[in-house]
Amino acid sequence: MTVRWKLSGKVLVACNCDWGCPCNFNALPTTGKCEGGWTWHVEEGAYGDVPLDGLNFSVYVNWPGAIHHGNGEAVVFIDELADDRQRSAVETLVGGTAGGPWGVLAWTWPKVHGPYRVAYDIVFNGVNTQIKCGAFLEIEGGPIRNPVTGAESHPGVVLPEGIIFNRGALGASVRFRLARDVEYDHSGKYLAFGSFEYSGG
Repeated sequence: MTVRWKLSGKVLVACNCDWGCPCNFNALPTTGKCEGGWTWHVEEGAYGDVPLDGLNFSVYVNWPGAIHHGNGEAVVFIDELADDRQRSAVETLVGGTAGGPWGVLAWTWPKVHGPYRVAYDIVFNGVNTQIKCGAFLEIEGGPIRNPVTGAESHPGVVLPEGIIFNRGALGASVRFRLARDVEYDHSGKYLAFGSFEYSGG
């Protein structure tokens, strides 16, 4: 039985690539491999008759090569405020069987840790957004700065065929640390912030 669903909200992206991230343009990651992921905040949405308004969830992955080469190892976090039905709905979405961006990407992380229930502390402010996900994930964003003068730069990107978002603001991570099963620290690398609208079923 197909379940109809729709979500809209905000998403923060962070990874180990240089600013702008070549993956946005169908190129290979800066270092030849990808370590990063996404935190979604649902402003409005439901999976079938399960409301998901106000909930947060995240997927962060360590891929040994480019994302499309697969074999990634992921950790999944789900907002501790989600009840059992909401948690199950988010698990189904992130698992990729219902479509959306996860339908394109979930096969690339065959090894999954979690989902873990965590408390989210999020302050939304474009590329300056700050996220704490329990004791396991910390992201603090900021603008890209000119390496010579230190002046701020505020580029954006339009991706009509984008999987995660179609229009986003590009920044740099002041801090990006993950420490739960999958561990890395890519402070000072790529960060983006945008709105999303997904649907399926």
